[in-house]
Amino acid sequence: MNMKDLNLDMTAFWMPFTNNRQFKSSPRLLVKAEGMHYTSSDNRQILDGTAGLWCVNAGHCRTEIVEAIRQQAGEMDFAPTFQMGHPKAFEAAAKIAEITPQGLDRVFFTNSGSESVDTALKIALAYHRARGEGQRTRLIGRERGYHGVGFGGISVGGISPNRKAYSGQLLPAVDHLPHTLNIKEAAFTKGQPTWGAHLADELERIVTLHDASTIAAVIVEPLAGSTGVLVPPQGYLQKLREICDKHGILLIFDEVITGLGRLGKPFAAQYFGVTPDIITMAKGVNNAAVPMGAVAVKTSVHDTIVDAGNTGAIEFFHGYTYSGHPLAAAAACAALDVYKNDGLFERAAKLAPHFEKSIHALRDLPNVVDIRNLGMVGGIELSTRDGKPGARAHEIFVKCFEKGALIRYTGDILAFSPPLIISEAQIDELFGIVSEAIRETA
Repeated sequence: MNMKDLNLDMTAFWMPFTNNRQFKSSPRLLVKAEGMHYTSSDNRQILDGTAGLWCVNAGHCRTEIVEAIRQQAGEMDFAPTFQMGHPKAFEAAAKIAEITPQGLDRVFFTNSGSESVDTALKIALAYHRARGEGQRTRLIGRERGYHGVGFGGISVGGISPNRKAYSGQLLPAVDHLPHTLNIKEAAFTKGQPTWGAHLADELERIVTLHDASTIAAVIVEPLAGSTGVLVPPQGYLQKLREICDKHGILLIFDEVITGLGRLGKPFAAQYFGVTPDIITMAKGVNNAAVPMGAVAVKTSVHDTIVDAGNTGAIEFFHGYTYSGHPLAAAAACAALDVYKNDGLFERAAKLAPHFEKSIHALRDLPNVVDIRNLGMVGGIELSTRDGKPGARAHEIFVKCFEKGALIRYTGDILAFSPPLIISEAQIDELFGIVSEAIRETA
């Protein structure tokens, strides 16, 4: 199969987060997937170094998940969850609650990470209103944070290109913590940097500025992925938790990327030993087989909102037509069983040292200024060409694809998050291809 055989008209599809003109002049198309590999339109095997888009943690086209979707589609394609229900949604929620940190056992279904974030922010506001502290409306995000593309998510997020075109309509009561990356102090750190825990103290400054009584929640990614793998300093998340507790502020972990085994535990909260009040998830929750997201909430937060509602009335005015969609829920149940039965979270923990060794072996390559990693996530930061930010990383991305590996880049940072079924030999293959591509790029 080649492009001529496909006979595609690419005009209609406005592609997301893509240079459309550049891509359509020289497209890279994937036509099949299985296990650790995609198949390209020119029939080449492409090693998946990014789990699709941080999401296919159990590998592609798992038979158990495919069959669960097929069976559910033949049995019932759709059922509403407004004032109605269907068994698979409840089963999926129960399975998620089994692996979330203790106490976060109420699950609200969405369809994406963006929707999960906006849902979590609404829950935080509703919680304080139900407690009689409706003046707590301020939300605190972090620079370089990515929380999806809803207006709530880009407001608390800290990525300039995502915000600037919509700056006049972002949520008004928002502030931001500084990000934690400092290459001068912590370049080529393996795992968590020892420098930087003090950056959490900036939350105290923000509290002093706005007054704690006005702040509803702090939202951070435990490990920031989309802006280039920003690993939290040792003690940083613990400090955030302590400050939030001190001032009655909810702590939200955005685990759309880190959730479902990426760090060798079900959630990063368990890896770091820090329990937030709310966790957002998506991507790996059902191995990305059908769009789905979810928000796990502490029982106390859920009960406060529900118990404040009038008898017989809706307690939380929020939801989506596809919340807990039957096909997505069936896929989630199957995927969660695969993670458990195959021990994929434990496998990720065992693979992490080899992943770390392999990625850091590239530190002396041309134009590499930093490498950082944690669990099965890694980033390689490159020097930027004068006046051409992102150009070097894009060129390496294309070269890797041509050589048989799919990676991800953001700015001049290469990012890696392979499916958790990857072997040590495939890790070596992946970084061997990346090494070649970096060497060949001026």
